[in-house]
Amino acid sequence: MNRIRIGIRRGQRDEAQRDRGAISLEYIGFLPILLLVGLGGIQLGWSAYVTQQAQTAARTAARVEAREPGAGAAAGRAAISANLAQGAQIERTTTRDAVRMTVTLTIESVVPGIGDLQVTGSAVMPNDDPEVTGP
Repeated sequence: MNRIRIGIRRGQRDEAQRDRGAISLEYIGFLPILLLVGLGGIQLGWSAYVTQQAQTAARTAARVEAREPGAGAAAGRAAISANLAQGAQIERTTTRDAVRMTVTLTIESVVPGIGDLQVTGSAVMPNDDPEVTGP
């Protein structure tokens, strides 16, 4: 009876020692997938942030441009974070009744193999300039 138990214990111990190396290999193989999933989550959050910043810059720029012509682009850049403001492209389109400001920002990639993307935000405000719309 004792011989049988000893034999089982030795067999279980040998199997556990063989499995120890396999588990390490499985973990090392799965680690890059975990890293890509983590980077994908960071990229998604960064993309949402940059999109929100483009909309904020466009609204601010349009509001200021409607009241003070020529000052909208500077106000739009001042409304967003400094590292995004450096590469911001702000365009103005005016009609008799309205001012449209369009802001384009670059979403830099964190995930390897994915290129940088551009996001555009635009806003339209009624033109309050008395020289254009009259008293």
